[in-house]
Amino acid sequence: MTLITDVQLRKVLDSRGNATVEAVVHTERDGFGRASAPSGASTGEYEAIELPADEAIAQAREHAVSRLVGQVYAGDQRMVDRTLTAADGTDDFSRIGANSAVAISMAAAKAAADVLGAPLYQHLGGTFRGSDVPTPLGNMIGGGEHAVGGTHIQEYLSAPVGAPSVSDAVFANAAVHQTVGELLSDRGVTANKGDEGAWAPAITDEEAFDVLESAIAEVSDELGFRIEIGLDVAASELFADGSYQYGDNTRTTDEQIDYIAELVGDHELAYVEDPLEENDYEAFARLTDRVGEQTLICGDDLFVTNTDRLADGIGSGAANSILIKPNQIGTLSAAFDAIELAVENGYEPVISHRSGETEDATIAHLAVGTAAPFIKTGAVGGERTAKLNELIRIEDTA
Repeated sequence: MTLITDVQLRKVLDSRGNATVEAVVHTERDGFGRASAPSGASTGEYEAIELPADEAIAQAREHAVSRLVGQVYAGDQRMVDRTLTAADGTDDFSRIGANSAVAISMAAAKAAADVLGAPLYQHLGGTFRGSDVPTPLGNMIGGGEHAVGGTHIQEYLSAPVGAPSVSDAVFANAAVHQTVGELLSDRGVTANKGDEGAWAPAITDEEAFDVLESAIAEVSDELGFRIEIGLDVAASELFADGSYQYGDNTRTTDEQIDYIAELVGDHELAYVEDPLEENDYEAFARLTDRVGEQTLICGDDLFVTNTDRLADGIGSGAANSILIKPNQIGTLSAAFDAIELAVENGYEPVISHRSGETEDATIAHLAVGTAAPFIKTGAVGGERTAKLNELIRIEDTA
């Protein structure tokens, strides 16, 4: 164990140019850890509360830092996170901010690993299924809340499930991303990039499937391994007045279930995130019963890394996978609890970045340490490649 001797907080930039919280934790025996909080654009109704960076820093300095310094050992992650939770005193981190809490939580874990001289994934792992390197899901084409004017479906993902190594998978996603850009250009379609680096062309959802499938076929043939498609529908962002709004077209819940099931079959989807509205456990259960043996039906806004909501989903048979975002719940321990409950009940954990990211690579270690099958990282951009390059380093040195 190594006692926390100092906690520093500062305001830094995220990938959207917004302010976020960075924490630095120092411990006895020269332990050092630094971490920064991401931020989401498409956020679930039940996520922990992110405060403006200046407010989160001020509140954490006032209420949390003195409880940690000289009082808590960085190597006791549960105690670090219990202390943060007690300092906040609410059930959603609305006092000190989930952004300050998660930054401190991750920085403490890094400081503890530093003292041990162990990689972070080893410090975080040990109670799960080993240290397998996950397959990165790369965001290729998008719209929704990440790119206004793009597709209705928020993310079209490349999933290089046949890649023999994480390095091969990373470079496959980069190649698919480049090829998508070239195909759009060949079609005379101008495309900017969204928050996560995906192309954001003004095309229909059907055209996006066509472009991505063409790009994947080209890259897969060249590299010699299978690449599949995943989606983040972000259906809560489409849901209004009791139906799903796709521009001028609307779908009832029954029609949305049929639509997603058809997409799974027609495009052999490996992964479908948030295909239905975030409060509709019953519809999630119906879709899961229909296609759950063919694909992962993943709850993000449905579960928000929260064990209570996950337990409700397990009880109703809603989804078979959970997206894990530590900043959604505020601490690493709470994220681990959600992963553990998921694994115990046959749900696959998928570790994820946010649309507003930093160079922090903690989630790469979290994904390896918990043997998650997939990690959502994006495919290009420095804040995305920070995670991807860290995965390559982990695999190369493990």
